[in-house]
Amino acid sequence: MRLPGIIAVDVGGTKIRAGSVVDGVLGHVRTVPTPASAGAQAILDTITEAAASVIAEAGRGGEDGTDRGAEAGHSAATEPGRDAAVSEWRIGVGAAGVIDPVTGTVVSATDSLSGWTGTRLVAELEARTQLRVRAVNDVHAHALGEAWSGASRGTGSSLLVAAGTGIGGGILWDRRLVTGRNSAAGHIGHLPAPAAAGLPCPCGATGHVEAIASGPAILATYRRLLAHDQQSRQEAEAPTPHTSAVQGPVGAPEPAAAPYPPAAPGQAAAPGQAGEPSPTGAPGPATTRDLAAIASAGDPLAKRAFEIGARALGAALGGIANVASPEVIVIGGGLAETDETWWAPLREAFAAELIPATTGTPLRKGALGQDAALLGAAGLWTAEAGPWNHQNRETCEKEETH
Repeated sequence: MRLPGIIAVDVGGTKIRAGSVVDGVLGHVRTVPTPASAGAQAILDTITEAAASVIAEAGRGGEDGTDRGAEAGHSAATEPGRDAAVSEWRIGVGAAGVIDPVTGTVVSATDSLSGWTGTRLVAELEARTQLRVRAVNDVHAHALGEAWSGASRGTGSSLLVAAGTGIGGGILWDRRLVTGRNSAAGHIGHLPAPAAAGLPCPCGATGHVEAIASGPAILATYRRLLAHDQQSRQEAEAPTPHTSAVQGPVGAPEPAAAPYPPAAPGQAAAPGQAGEPSPTGAPGPATTRDLAAIASAGDPLAKRAFEIGARALGAALGGIANVASPEVIVIGGGLAETDETWWAPLREAFAAELIPATTGTPLRKGALGQDAALLGAAGLWTAEAGPWNHQNRETCEKEETH
């Protein structure tokens, strides 16, 4: 069955992107804010409205100026089949949270999307749109997109790592997405990392890769380094001939130096948060992007923060390569857009962990950017990307033959 078009949707904590995909080409894309605190029904309503808008835009050829050309700097091509009945369109969704691809239900999710856990995503959207819907996790969709037409195209096995606000992953084996027993495969950010010992992870545990290697974690490391540096300067300048607030009585053995200052129990960040001055009195970087800019300009503490996070992630990926031996590992997400300040220590730590048999495993930057998740979501309806697990494959093949 040839579909006139697919509406691909990427549902994140801050924005929802919906785009039309015809014959593998991404056309009109609309981006709207995610009503994250308004609850699941509001999110589903927003997805429905965005999908309807994209179908309408595809029919008009983007006459209202809200097509992908306005967003990405080029015009959308005329799409074959745009006059086909709306009921023949399909919807593919990549959404935040653990998504069961068979039932289309949100198995679990963080508080970034209020009331999202337990949402019958596919059933609710089908009822609203009267269109067929398939859904997977957003990072899983990202992995499918890169495998379909991006950096891992043509490979039989690949690992996609989304490194940004969090650290997520998507695994393809024999060209099929591996979702695991509980649909939770790919949670790379929750591998243990020695550098993260004692640091709180968003999952509620401590010591995970995400607690030291995500964008927010790198920013928090920088703030700790900055506070520690300022404290050291103050202590060095203070007239303390007999005792030290840090070292204790003169003559006491000095503590072993830590690779970086640890967080205090329950500490979220040191001074230098958005809107607050750093310990030096200058405004601190408010975002990881701001931090990347000063790191690129040569700030030693910013560079050190990126190095710490990158090495923790690189070592974890080297361990995964030794276990699974994928043909390629692809890095996407916001941190992948950072320069060699991040990439160089990542590659070095990755290579250092590889055993002889896995030496040379390619580590590549993603090719599709934020469009990867949309193309992957559309790929849920195509033979190229393949149905996303064995159980659903049988169901899909039966449906497509009737």
